[in-house]
Amino acid sequence: MGEFFKDKVVWITGASSGIGESLVKEAARRGATLVLSSRREKELKRVRKENGLTDSNSMILPLDLEDYKKLGKVPAQVIKTFGKIDVLINNGGISQRSLAHETSLDTYETLMKVNYFGNIALTLAVLPHMRERKQGWVSTIASVAGLIGVPLRTGYSSTKFALTGFYEALRAENAKENLKVTLVYPGFVKTNISHNALKGDGTPQKKMDNVIENGIDADECARKILDAIENEDLQVIIAGGKEKFGLFLRHYFPKFFAKFLSKTAVT
Repeated sequence: MGEFFKDKVVWITGASSGIGESLVKEAARRGATLVLSSRREKELKRVRKENGLTDSNSMILPLDLEDYKKLGKVPAQVIKTFGKIDVLINNGGISQRSLAHETSLDTYETLMKVNYFGNIALTLAVLPHMRERKQGWVSTIASVAGLIGVPLRTGYSSTKFALTGFYEALRAENAKENLKVTLVYPGFVKTNISHNALKGDGTPQKKMDNVIENGIDADECARKILDAIENEDLQVIIAGGKEKFGLFLRHYFPKFFAKFLSKTAVT
């Protein structure tokens, strides 16, 4: 790719591991100035050090998406340091592994706070700056589970479906302000997402799913995300053959797909 990211200020949430860490690695390689955010400051410092970033081209900004009502003033810290925010990549989030009837309402609320309200709260906080500049790129990492209601992920899927509705509407509302929105739908990516996924009682699952263990490499996923942002793609699906075939079946053979999906609804 070209020089698109060179000297652009790119803010990545969930930057301490997984896809977020790989996004930092790839964006640094492409010459971006980076803002790294997640709850774990120690891990953010590790990621910054391992990628050769310094105070001149990076900033560590810990935040908790679940505490979304406190995010409104956070962008001012980035603007004070670097003068602008060019690209916001909303990557931070948490998954779920539990049947609906075994999942507490509190767990659903946590998923919605982190994955939806935390996500859009940060975007809404950055939005006035981008509208004033009449320039900006926002990318949100949704999921194939935001296109297909996946068993054991009722809450997770719901949050990701909600993000699609919000960002498609946001894109339309801000087209004249030159705001670009790219929705990203990864399938199975080899990260710790299943290890950290919430069980019905809200505690972490603490084990790796086989499909995640055999998923797409996170670095490959990050490259495709940044390419999609640079190309101003409206959306990109980053998935293996199994997930893409599932999307095909759902679109063209919905009854057959529903029967197939119901057979996977076991713990």
